[in-house]
Amino acid sequence: MALKKINENFLPNLLQNEFGKELFSQIEDSKHFSVKGFAGSSPSVFAAELFLIKKKSLLFLTDDKEEALYITDELEDLLGKENVLYFPPTHLEPYQIEKTQNANLVLRTEVLNRIHNDKKPRVMVAPFASLAEKVMKKEDFKAISHTIKVGEKLDFDFTEELLHQFNFNLTDFVSEPGEFSVRGGIVDVFSYSNEEPYRITFFGNEVESIKTFDIETQLSKEKIKEFQLVSNMNFSVVGSKVSLLDLAPKDLIVLTKNAFLGFNFIKNFYEKAEEKFETLSKEIKHQKPEELFVSEEQFRDDLEKFQWIDFTSQSLNSSNTQLHLNQTPQPTFNKNFELLIDDLENKLADNFDIWISFSTEKQKERLESIFEELGRFDSAQRDIPFKSFKSELHEGFVDLDHKISVYTDHQIFDRYQRFKAKNTFAKSEQFTLKDLMQMKVGDYIAHIDHGIGKFMGLVKVNNNGKVQECFKLVYKNNDLLYVSIHSLHKISKYNGPDGREIVLSKLGSPAWKSLKQKTKAKVKQIAFDLIKLYAQRKTAKGFAFTPDSYLQNELEASFIYEDTPDQEKATFDVKKDMENDTVMDRLICGDVGFGKTEVAIRAAFKAATDGKQVAVLVPTTILAFQHYRSFKERLKDFPVNISYLNRFRTAKQKSETLEGLKNGKIDIVIGTHQLVGNSVKFKDLGLLIIDEEHKFGVSVKDKLKTLKNNIDTLTLTATPIPRTLQFSLMAARDLSVIKTPPPNRQPVETQIIGFNEEIIRDAIAYEIQRDGQVYFINNRIENLKDIAGLIQRLVPDAKVITGHGQMDGKQLEQNVLDFMEGKYDVLVSTTIVESGVDVPNANTIFINDAQRFGMADLHQMRGRVGRSNRKAFCYLITPPFDMMTTDARKRLEAIEQFSDLGSGFQIAMKDLEIRGAGDLLGGEQSGFINEMGFDTYQKIMQEALEELQNDEEFEDLFDNEEDRKKLFKSVKEVNIDTDLELMLPDSYVSSVEERLSLYQKLAEIQSKEELQKFENELIDRFG
Repeated sequence: MALKKINENFLPNLLQNEFGKELFSQIEDSKHFSVKGFAGSSPSVFAAELFLIKKKSLLFLTDDKEEALYITDELEDLLGKENVLYFPPTHLEPYQIEKTQNANLVLRTEVLNRIHNDKKPRVMVAPFASLAEKVMKKEDFKAISHTIKVGEKLDFDFTEELLHQFNFNLTDFVSEPGEFSVRGGIVDVFSYSNEEPYRITFFGNEVESIKTFDIETQLSKEKIKEFQLVSNMNFSVVGSKVSLLDLAPKDLIVLTKNAFLGFNFIKNFYEKAEEKFETLSKEIKHQKPEELFVSEEQFRDDLEKFQWIDFTSQSLNSSNTQLHLNQTPQPTFNKNFELLIDDLENKLADNFDIWISFSTEKQKERLESIFEELGRFDSAQRDIPFKSFKSELHEGFVDLDHKISVYTDHQIFDRYQRFKAKNTFAKSEQFTLKDLMQMKVGDYIAHIDHGIGKFMGLVKVNNNGKVQECFKLVYKNNDLLYVSIHSLHKISKYNGPDGREIVLSKLGSPAWKSLKQKTKAKVKQIAFDLIKLYAQRKTAKGFAFTPDSYLQNELEASFIYEDTPDQEKATFDVKKDMENDTVMDRLICGDVGFGKTEVAIRAAFKAATDGKQVAVLVPTTILAFQHYRSFKERLKDFPVNISYLNRFRTAKQKSETLEGLKNGKIDIVIGTHQLVGNSVKFKDLGLLIIDEEHKFGVSVKDKLKTLKNNIDTLTLTATPIPRTLQFSLMAARDLSVIKTPPPNRQPVETQIIGFNEEIIRDAIAYEIQRDGQVYFINNRIENLKDIAGLIQRLVPDAKVITGHGQMDGKQLEQNVLDFMEGKYDVLVSTTIVESGVDVPNANTIFINDAQRFGMADLHQMRGRVGRSNRKAFCYLITPPFDMMTTDARKRLEAIEQFSDLGSGFQIAMKDLEIRGAGDLLGGEQSGFINEMGFDTYQKIMQEALEELQNDEEFEDLFDNEEDRKKLFKSVKEVNIDTDLELMLPDSYVSSVEERLSLYQKLAEIQSKEELQKFENELIDRFG
């Protein structure tokens, strides 16, 4: 009974039931009318039915952006994405063009393009704010657009000229609207009218093909026949502008939700524009408000021209026809499923038609399994008391007149439902990884045989009359080494340790060889110890937890966000380990805010429901408190006793907790290093969860080693583990990586600024205006109060509070708690927020003296903001660049550059990788990695592992584990010697950086399939 099939029957069923009949008959009789007594998402359902019956364009206006996005999601599910358009505002404030988001500009342009060039009826959804701005007339829009079709004669040079004329920027890679690139007979372009860029292939002066392509992989996706090339509307000054309603078809039907709020918004926005216009600089000639914005009077007049339905709680005009519905919101069951089943059975007995909308098939299965466990119905017999359909309906409703109930799964399970942010061209991590690993002239490199050298570029070398492209490397005493492109696997980029001058190796010197031998011996010892631990763990008998109970299903279904695929897999792996009688030792690695805590909560709950106790060990006092709150909040509806231990607890509270652990009354305890102290005795400890293990001291780590031997252990870390190292570690330890960000999380916009009072004031005021909160990190306790006073002076309305580690424990806990609960707008603190303080409402962070922090710390602190679907900002306050060390400058630039989600895994290659590898393998290894570079270290580790596999002690260890066995195999080195000229000609790939990147990619290929893929990519991108 797949959800997809069910979905089609939902709307036809409602129509058959005469749902909406009164509404449709009113449309025939009246031009304007109000609908009262509606509930939940019924207006969206009405709109979908209206569109299907009337086959006319609709415009649905709402009083805020979030609601517009929820309605867009609902209608896309009910009618199909191709029939729904979202029209966003571009101005947050009048005349604030610099805060315009490219994604919004693309969506607005797309709507105008469809209005002007495509007469197909569609549903447009927009907040009133979008109609406060005027738009281009049809003839002016034509002047900034051009249709390109397959098969048409089009001069290649003319195309390039046209793109320059349209203010498109020429780049190597196209990744944002307004960019284009040229390679041979191929032009890549990102028009403002489309959500994806296009690749145009020319054959002479004819357009041979047009394809969309992916900005991450740069590979083509699907063929299309034509597209509209449109320039940036914001830069166009041609002609006068008009209201969007002036361009709409005459038979448009307008639906509004609370039009009175919309009129107020448009009135206030226009008044603000008039005030702002008076303060604008007289040197720059700005357009007047009436030229750019719509007044309330004009908006009312425009609206009167169309058929108009207002879903409202307050009528605008008593003379309007009014329709009263008899609907109520979906009842609240507080996750009491017995109550839900009783409600459904009562409604069935009363002849109600019951529908439940599910966002995923999995949620449907969860509900069915809970019903089954409660013994209330049998899924095999299919006597389910409801019909289901797949949809993102935001709120359920009950229509008492038509006896229809429409419920949503997320309200039943008390989950938070997010709208899908319309981020049309979100870049992901591949780009940044490519940038990071790309060698540039002047970069240091490590050669496996010759050591550290400096890369001086690609050069063509004549070898016996044949030309070959080589990498030119310079060593100590200016000795040169030319590395053929066939031996690229031997070299890798070298990121030396911060603050130390890099010393070039001497060609032919034994020093490098001896460093390799020393490293190999040490690595072998570490690997030996790790594998020995694994062998012991394999033979030790642990506790086998029982399979999931219905309570476990209920807990997981009630997670307020949707699981990411990685989160789902990590949860599955952890539970599988726990149900096995082998002792678990799993490491979960994921970027800041990617949902590791949720996986830990599920594991802890599983242990607690089997009567075992759980200890959660964290490195800081604040983190213990935060985790305690997270666990407590998440498990509040379940019979679990939770406590915590840290230095803020009174002696009485501590002794009560210790007693509860001893007699088994406490199921889950969260604490700092005190948890492994001698005074702590557990009645029956079954699971140990360790957060950021590398932050604990040696004595704590030693105690953990003995604990881990016979207790299931789950370790969480946000320090990224490089992919290459994961494989080596997996030979000895189980690993889950969560690298997909939660849906709708937007990258944090990062800027490096000087200490500028105006920027600080504007950013804080902007954040408070959108009901958000701000962190101001200042790591010097002595001037913390001065900073707080300055912020208070700059933004008098802001509620400011401070926090630092030397405060009285109780006071600090209270201050942080007050900030979490939204009682204060700005928290001025030291780095206590680096790990643990989770405030989804905080969207802006200032980091003062950012040059004093390492990249890992900066990345962790930045991860404190943008934990919802709102745009977040991070300002790194620094002295002028010329007053900083080169390393500090590079660090800051890297942080600014990698603002994408999951970029911790890229930043890794610079300074986290060195640290992360050291944290996992011990301090001495950090030294080796520093000296030879990570890739070289990795190759040596691989050799050591392979040698170890032949050790008789481990002969049979991996017999039934093919995946682990493979990890010990390294590829034998192959030298290619040929008299053929093998290289990428300049005429084929003109960019040196791109050739470099392709050679590197080629060197990493390990299978026929990868080689074929590489060939296809070349043909696709370069012809």
